[in-house]
Amino acid sequence: MFQSFDVTSDPSQGAARVARLREWLAGKKLDGFIVPRADEHQGEYVPARAERLSWLTGFTGSAGAAIILADSAQIFVDGRYTLQVRGQVDPSIFSVQNLVETPPAKWLGENAPKGARIGFDPWLHTIAEAKALKTALEKRGAELVAVAKNAVDAIWDDQPAAPLESVDIQPLDYAGELAKDKLARIAESLKAEGATHTILTDPSSLAWTFNIRGRDVPHTPLALGFAVISADGQHLLFMDKRKLPRTTEAYLTQLSDIRPPSTLESEIAALAKAGAKVGLDQSLVAEKLRLIVEENGGTVVSFADPARLPRATKNDAELAGTRNAHRRDGAAVSRFVRWIETRPPGSVDEIAAVTALENCRTETGKELQMPLRDISFDTISGAGPNGAVIHYRVTTATNRTLGPGELYLVDSGAQHQDGTTDITRTLPIGEPTKEMRERYTLVLKGMIQISMLRFPPGTRGADIDAFARAALWKAGLDYAHGTGHGVGSFLSVHEGPQRIAKSGTEKLLPGMILSNEPGYYKEGAYGIRLENLIVVTEAMPVEGGDLPMHGFETLTLVPFDKRMIATELLTREEFEWLNAYHARVREEVGPLLAGDERAWLEAATSPFADHHHPSR
Repeated sequence: MFQSFDVTSDPSQGAARVARLREWLAGKKLDGFIVPRADEHQGEYVPARAERLSWLTGFTGSAGAAIILADSAQIFVDGRYTLQVRGQVDPSIFSVQNLVETPPAKWLGENAPKGARIGFDPWLHTIAEAKALKTALEKRGAELVAVAKNAVDAIWDDQPAAPLESVDIQPLDYAGELAKDKLARIAESLKAEGATHTILTDPSSLAWTFNIRGRDVPHTPLALGFAVISADGQHLLFMDKRKLPRTTEAYLTQLSDIRPPSTLESEIAALAKAGAKVGLDQSLVAEKLRLIVEENGGTVVSFADPARLPRATKNDAELAGTRNAHRRDGAAVSRFVRWIETRPPGSVDEIAAVTALENCRTETGKELQMPLRDISFDTISGAGPNGAVIHYRVTTATNRTLGPGELYLVDSGAQHQDGTTDITRTLPIGEPTKEMRERYTLVLKGMIQISMLRFPPGTRGADIDAFARAALWKAGLDYAHGTGHGVGSFLSVHEGPQRIAKSGTEKLLPGMILSNEPGYYKEGAYGIRLENLIVVTEAMPVEGGDLPMHGFETLTLVPFDKRMIATELLTREEFEWLNAYHARVREEVGPLLAGDERAWLEAATSPFADHHHPSR
């Protein structure tokens, strides 16, 4: 079993831990401390050792921060977690702030006491974050103080050790490009920017560049480490050799010198003293690394992570792999949906559903000779009102039966060596209401509009986000999350820089994989989300048009529940897209199923009859 269900949060722990933290801060003559949910790599997925925000506050979400002052404590979460945070933190200790509208820097700029000394761990904040915090505090006559030891670590007596999981080589058949060629490309980009070195701190960039995968964080095949890439080809990889099997170590030794992580600071300091010009990504790299370079006489060059865009724009081998992964996943999830449909209402709970889905993926992987490596994140398995909690995580304490007349929202994904998947479907348990069907269909319309879109080169995610919301907006409805995030190739299920959201400023380039997941959430009643993965296609001429246009290819292959679709709300074009999509699911996934499961898929993907066809 990949998912644990005994992860509970005890809000009452917060009071004692915050009191201990304040006592430690007072001893260091600090008036406050900032606790982000981050590790030294600034990634969303962190090892147990770095779950400082969760340990201190009780909040288990994947994004957030806390600010602890002498007389108040704030916790910052985004729209995905506004319901979750209420049940996980002590409201007598923490005030909840909106992470997007009032991020920590803005809050401190408006509320920090004059003359206050606010501590922060420079390993856990990016260069840009630290600059924003420093500027905001200076306007208040306060000071940002870098600490040598993290304040939470100082009071966390049973803090887990750093992970030492083994590292594997990602074969060329799946990677599509040799690591030595990727390193040569990065070295050339350094020369073009006038830098002598750059530091890869994002574990996804490290994995992509060196064609390696690891097991250091839950559900994402990352090996934690750092790399110093040099324009002259003399690269350094900082990774504990206890994580490297003999074949992996021999492979990596051909690409770089392997150094102990404990020597990272001294090695960078030595390069800086020798006059290095170090390219650092201001939005990804820890402030600590900037300090080391500049305090030792080196020069920091503002430089985007050179692996980020190449990693995001998948090559032919990666795209072939993800298509294969999605066919298998389509078979597994279709099996699961049939399983849910054939259970009597009230006979399955959220945990049993997650376990059944994992079993479907495991068995399908075995049958098709591509073993399931892991799930790609903890499955969101929400029945009834739990489905309205956008990033709900089922535990033994919250586990709920899928009751008759309710909706069941299941958002899940798989990690296969050839691709990462992420899919959401919303299923009726028994008979759905008219309102449920109408709102499901409005969400479906938004997904189809994104799927059919044609857009000129240079278009950003922010430029198209509204297409997914237009039908909901017309009905006075919306959802409090982005429409799509980037997805890696047997890497992170949340990959930057591409996204479809109001804040999606990156141009959408061919080969970028994104999710397409509009939703609607009625607090206390039900949630609806529909998600397919899509990939940006090459710009193609449009008949009669003046400009070539990009589009999207849909990767996910699982039917939508026809009982939930009010076809009279679909335009003719949307209706035709839906029938064509179901025909493709039947054609590509059908051969992977047999017997009753094949018959179920045939019925689930059969075209709507003519009399359902909308007139417009």
